[in-house]
Amino acid sequence: MDDLRHIRFVVATFMKLRTKQRCSLAFASDPSPLQDFCVADQNSRVFVNGLVCKESRLVQADDFFYRGLQLMGNTSNAVGSAVTPVTVEELPGLNTLGISMARIDFAPQGINPPHTHPRATEILTVMEGRILVGFVTSNPQNRLITKELQKGDVFVFPEGLIHFQKNVGNGYAVAIAALSSQNPGVITIANAIFGSNPDIAGDILAKAFQVDINLVYQIQSKF
Repeated sequence: MDDLRHIRFVVATFMKLRTKQRCSLAFASDPSPLQDFCVADQNSRVFVNGLVCKESRLVQADDFFYRGLQLMGNTSNAVGSAVTPVTVEELPGLNTLGISMARIDFAPQGINPPHTHPRATEILTVMEGRILVGFVTSNPQNRLITKELQKGDVFVFPEGLIHFQKNVGNGYAVAIAALSSQNPGVITIANAIFGSNPDIAGDILAKAFQVDINLVYQIQSKF
């Protein structure tokens, strides 16, 4: 009975305070574009977070058009892959739309080296061949999650996580990636660490990777 009286007292007190103090909350957001489109004006000298809109009366069909993904990229390089991006740089009509894509070609045993997209989640579809894919979770687990994909298979890489792909078939392989940003960015881990400009000090990398400093210098010389 005492418990019931206590509950009634708390409820009554709350109601009294509610009648004395009134508070209003307002929420505002722009969850979607505020106009039909904002084609990037790549000639503008104004710097904003994104790209300035081209005058709508000057917009043409070609601003929303890209041709070239039917062409195989040149995989004659050290990693045996080629990425053909279609971001706002290549397709101005993507500005403010939050999407982009890429074609990835792989020579036999070629790789798309470990990298991250700092501004996008990636979803990848295998068009030809067999591709091993994987990503690593964040500290402290650093769990490696991998899967071998075949033609028609789809795999997603969460935003910001280090991921990679490798052609494990005998022939060439092709994949199409879609990304949740008009400008997803890419940080290739080896290039960023061993090919920075200027170089990261050798003693820092030697201690970070727990290797001899001469090995660090040897790797840096390749980037």
